[in-house]
Formats: sequence, C-alpha cells, structure tokens
Amino acid sequence: MPSNGSVSSSPITQFKNCYILHQRQIIRDDLWVRDGKILDPRKLFWEEKGYADRQVDCHNALIVPGYIDVQINGGFGYDFSSEPSQVKEGLQRVAEGILAHGVTSFCPTVITSNRDTYKEILPLIQKTKGGKCGAGILGVHLEGPFISVEKRGAHPANLICPLHRGILDMLDVYTSLDDVSIVTLALELDNAEQTVRDLVKRGITVSVGHSTANLATAEKSVHAGASFITHLFNAMLPFHHRDPGIVGLLASNAVPANRCVYYGVIADGIHTHPAALRIAQKTHPDGVVLVTDAISAMGLHPGHHQLGSQPVEVTEKAAYIAGTNTLSGSIATMSSCVRFLKTATRCSTVAAIEAATLHPALLLGITDQKGTLDYGSDADLLFLDDDLNVKRTYIGGQLVWDCKSGLMNKPG
Repeated sequence: MPSNGSVSSSPITQFKNCYILHQRQIIRDDLWVRDGKILDPRKLFWEEKGYADRQVDCHNALIVPGYIDVQINGGFGYDFSSEPSQVKEGLQRVAEGILAHGVTSFCPTVITSNRDTYKEILPLIQKTKGGKCGAGILGVHLEGPFISVEKRGAHPANLICPLHRGILDMLDVYTSLDDVSIVTLALELDNAEQTVRDLVKRGITVSVGHSTANLATAEKSVHAGASFITHLFNAMLPFHHRDPGIVGLLASNAVPANRCVYYGVIADGIHTHPAALRIAQKTHPDGVVLVTDAISAMGLHPGHHQLGSQPVEVTEKAAYIAGTNTLSGSIATMSSCVRFLKTATRCSTVAAIEAATLHPALLLGITDQKGTLDYGSDADLLFLDDDLNVKRTYIGGQLVWDCKSGLMNKPG
C-alpha cells in the first residue's frame, strides 16, 4: 500500500484481519512493524502521520510472540554436547528446524561433559540474533556437571563434579562463562549457596535441578538468587507431605513477595503426568515455563541416537538411555508442548502461550525485546490457527518459515 504522501524512514508493514495476543489478552486488532520492531499505531498515526507501505492479510490468524526454548539439547540428528566438530553445523540445523515449531529464540543446552569437551564446545556457542538463517541464540544453558550423582538422570556419573571451591571450580571446568545464560546446579553441594550469588552477580540465571535438596535448602537458594527449577518433578526428590522438597517452592511462603520462582516443565505426556501438570499449573500459573529438553532424535525417526557421551534409544514417543528405562530428554517440539499443556491442564489459550513466551522472557530478563507483542519489542511473531498449530514464523518482522513453502532461506 502506498504511503499516501507520508515518508517514513523505513517501510512499514501492517498485519491486518488478525487477532493478536497483547497485554495478556487476545484482541481483534492490526499489528504494525518497522525496522524489526513492533510499532505503537497511535504514535504512527498522530505524530508521524504515517501509513503502511505493505499490508499482510492474516485471514483471521492469531498472532502471538515467537516461542522461547530455554532447554534444548539438540535435534534433527545433532547433539550440542557430543562432537565439537559438528557443533556449528548442529546449531545451524537446529536453529532452522525449530522455526517450523514456532521457536524464534533458544538456549542450546550442554549436559555433563568432560573439561576438554567444554573447552572446545563453549566458545562455539555464542549469542546471535535470529533471522532467515534460523532462531536466535540467547546463550548457553549449562546443565551439569555440578549436580547430584543420585539424581543425575541421563548424565554420566563419572563426569559429575564437586563444588569445593565454588565458582572457581566452575571456571576450572567450563574455562569460561561468556555467553552463558543459565546454569543448573544441585543445591546440596558444598558452597552451592555462595555459588548462586556469584553466578547471579554475573547476570547468569541459576536453576535448581538434578538435586536431592529439601525445601529449606531450596528456599535458601532462592534468597541467594536462584530463580528457576530445571524440569520440575524430574531428577529431584519426589513430593512428600512432610518435606515437599524442591517442588515445594511453587507454594512456599519463604519466597520473597517481589520474586517469582519459574519452573520448567516438559509437557510431552511422558516426563510429567497430566495430573502433575495440572497441580503445578494451578498452584503457580505465573511460573510455568515450557521446555522441550529435546535431544538429537527430535525430528528424526525412532532408532539409536546419541546424547552427549550416552547412547539413547528412541521410540515413537520417548527417548531412553540405551538398554534401560531411564528417560533421556525428549523428542517433543515446542508447538506440541503448548498444545499439550492447554489440553492437559485445561488452562486458557493465553496461559498456554505465555508459558512459551512471556514467562521464559521474564525468567531471562529480556521482556523489553522478547516474549511479548508490546510496542518497541522485537517483531518475532507466529501465526497460529484455532488449534494452535504454527502456520507462519516471523523474526524481526521477516517471514522465515511458512507451512506451505517451508524455510524462506532455501532456494526454490
């Protein structure tokens, strides 16, 4: 559409005939984008006297923020923790592949590994902006090796490390904490509480996980600055009515009134029973953060695959350490998790979507850029149908994936 004589510094795109998730409500309205950012139409009309240079007919689609996955180990045949020579290629493949499932930003997750592996892999994972080449990287999620041997799950026992010197041990093992956004830590380890403080001072989100900590220990860690729980219910002590353990943080009176403890859930129907999802979501709806915890087998056919140094067996619905019944990450996609959460908990559409958008953005402190459709935020958008299937994915206002055409950066 021509600008009717009004000259703008950059082209303006108007998304029309749509519903949008704005300010925690679904409303019928248009969405305006320029320079990769969402515009305030009032300023555009009344101050700039501007009009759209281009219109997109959304055909009554629901427009929501792009999904954010803060725990994903790999996918499409690639694992971020196994072969350093394939990490860059794997990051690119995953960044492209998850666009089809609505993920526009993610935290590549590196599980318990040896020092040499960290030294080689971590410098290869840097924060990047998303675009036609794929979803943006928000920083690394380091899950291990400072965890409980008893609650290690799929993590190799021989590589788990103590924390005798606090963050100095972390720096010794990881070599660097540059481009790290999240660290999962077992709270019962020596010096864990001080390590939480030291990590938070560096701007790193601390997550409680793979731990045998009781509720009192978990509460102390929250006061020290921990703000996340890694895959709630999994790799922690089971809920007990006399000491609910880490799960008790969802209803703890010891959490400061101005703080929110967020918790990751793998809503794949395997890792967490629908009844447990309902209990968590209804107890603390503002804290739920959907994570896929996806492994290299996500997007692949059932068979034998790799997670770090561990061989895994993948069935139609789940992944296990080869030869055991121990779950080893998931093969779920974020779009399927959003749909499953809504169905399993009977929560609202807004609540289900915010678990993959607003809440992870709040967790990472990036709501000025991601997780909302607020004015001035990045125009990372999804078109959803009535069943919450992803029809289109935009990053910075650019179409990067379409259900009919596929990836926009592919020739032909």
